[in-house]
Amino acid sequence: MSITYAELGELRKGNFIVIDGEPCRIVEMSRAKVGKHGSAKAHVVAIGFFTGTKKTLVAPVSHRVEVPVIEKRTGQILADLGEVLQIMDLETYETMEIEKPEEESLREKLKPGVEVEYWVVMGRAKIMRVR
Repeated sequence: MSITYAELGELRKGNFIVIDGEPCRIVEMSRAKVGKHGSAKAHVVAIGFFTGTKKTLVAPVSHRVEVPVIEKRTGQILADLGEVLQIMDLETYETMEIEKPEEESLREKLKPGVEVEYWVVMGRAKIMRVR
């Protein structure tokens, strides 16, 4: 699993963070001022990258958090296997099966022979767009 570390205070809206072992995209972030007792706190609201579930995290801004490394790759769809697509990576020529994305506008464009961009995050792949 490819993960790096960053201080919570360095992250911004739109960045990725690992909460409860799941990669998430930050959709909201606020900071509480330094109080009488202790350091400034950050309140993070994030949406799970694979599950779409909402997750929250409250921690000091100096807290070190896990940040997933995102590999952006291109592939070609070989076959439609129902809820799963068989894809061949255009650099390594390895084949893999990736679940179809939830977005209906993207799903209807996915046919054998079409080139797609997919992201590999923490060992799992997700189709992001048609090239």
